[in-house]
Amino acid sequence: GAAVIFIEVKQSATHAQAAEHLTPRQMARIYASASEFLGGEPGGQNTECRFDVALVDELGRIEILENAFTA
Repeated sequence: GAAVIFIEVKQSATHAQAAEHLTPRQMARIYASASEFLGGEPGGQNTECRFDVALVDELGRIEILENAFTA
């Protein structure tokens, strides 16, 4: 679709440990960067978007958490 998806990647020994590395401060920086990016889109701040997190464990397995910032 026409949605913009922002993905933050976090890596650690396990998916759970990787998820713990995402802090509120980092989320605020990601929101600010996303806001600046969306300002340049045709729909501006009304552009449909979501924030996902890709968790990578020590074996390279990836788990995607869709809409992770709303949980």
